[in-house]
Amino acid sequence: MKEISINGAVMKCYPLCAAQRLHYYTIRYCPTQVLCIGTGLYVQQEVDFSLLKKAIYHAYEMFDTMRLRFVQDDDGAVYQYIAPFEEREISFADFSGWNEEKAHDEMRRWTAKPFERFNKPMNQVVMIKLPNGYNGVYLKVDHMTMDSSSIIGFNRAVLETYCSMRYGTEMPKPMKSYIAQLEKDLAYEADSAARKRDEEFWMQEIAKDEPMYTDFAGQGRLLTQRRENQNPEQRWAMVISKSPEASISVYSLEKEASMRLMKFCELNHVPMASLLLMGLRTVLSKFNDDEKDVSVKTCIARRGTLSEKYSGGTRIHFFPLRTIMEPDMTFLDGVRMIQAEQSRIFRHANYDPIELTMKRGQYWKNKPGTSYESLSLTYQPLTMHQSIHEMPDIPYKSYWYTNGVAGQPLYLTVMHRPEDNGLNFNFEYRVDAVTEHEMQYFYYYLCRVLFRGIEDETRTIGDILKMI
Repeated sequence: MKEISINGAVMKCYPLCAAQRLHYYTIRYCPTQVLCIGTGLYVQQEVDFSLLKKAIYHAYEMFDTMRLRFVQDDDGAVYQYIAPFEEREISFADFSGWNEEKAHDEMRRWTAKPFERFNKPMNQVVMIKLPNGYNGVYLKVDHMTMDSSSIIGFNRAVLETYCSMRYGTEMPKPMKSYIAQLEKDLAYEADSAARKRDEEFWMQEIAKDEPMYTDFAGQGRLLTQRRENQNPEQRWAMVISKSPEASISVYSLEKEASMRLMKFCELNHVPMASLLLMGLRTVLSKFNDDEKDVSVKTCIARRGTLSEKYSGGTRIHFFPLRTIMEPDMTFLDGVRMIQAEQSRIFRHANYDPIELTMKRGQYWKNKPGTSYESLSLTYQPLTMHQSIHEMPDIPYKSYWYTNGVAGQPLYLTVMHRPEDNGLNFNFEYRVDAVTEHEMQYFYYYLCRVLFRGIEDETRTIGDILKMI
């Protein structure tokens, strides 16, 4: 901790944690808007906006990280601090007379506008009136202050508080201290025994034989770079691009089909994330000449304790998940292999992902900006209705708005739809890496793999690769 004078007041300031450094590292290669996350939560009913504003202020006061700001010291090092609570302006936008898609386009433009990095608020809240009777809240945050779990928690707190004020339901439970959890994270990083154990684990993983890059668009990228580098044995690929322009394609899996996937997971006692990863690695294998050695970046939320779960902030770490599967392995055994691999990784998920990436590159003598993984997966398991049983049954919908740029070629987020709990597949991709048509093609094959896999538990990976 370091005391820094900010606008005449001495503030307790803390170093960035590993998850924040990961995001700060990203803006070395991308425009700063890459860290902007825009979301919308809209209910289908008339809203008392004066009451909604009070609910937003209450949630704003509950969440330390809605008041998290950054500062640079005289040496250029970046620190963070919690600003005192203040009733900042909450604006109102009436889009009721607009075409709805144009209204969402406007909020995408808001999302693409970056925040000032130092000594300024790192979020924006706007009350929204949409066409078709939907009303609610647009929220934009900087990823260094909040991740998807925090954002969903804040939106839930706003909705719970509003319903409590209007319908007499329970108020949201108090949050845990962000700073108290941050101090635990920084203590771990300060050469703790736990960190040493995690580093030993990851160094052993790195020292195994070299992984193989498998691209979501086929072998073209790797084969081209092998020719350019005159290295026919090259197993990594350059994934950094000069153009970070990005787009999002969202594909909705029907409710019945989504329920079939969830039922498979329930009957076989496997997580949905493991099933999705099995589907992804099988498609990557198919697109890369039936390659057995496939790696994907998997998201780990690190929300295991009550303090971690309810302290807000950004805690997501990404780690490589590598599997080598023979064609005679059954699809279900493959899912279980991934489940076991995830469990191994989870036990060492506090390690700094940037440090791991740098050490892996140094070990295999790779250039900066290269990778063995072409895509990343995040699975968001809960919807609002699942977690708030006492809430009035109000129809609502949620949106995640693109900021227009991406720091990686493909980032897949799978979430449950509020209205029917079906799955939405949100593909955020760099437009120089893949076309929308290729995304449709990838999604089509992903669904084929998943349903060929779950319809017959004895079916092998080799069988599925031939069938699709």
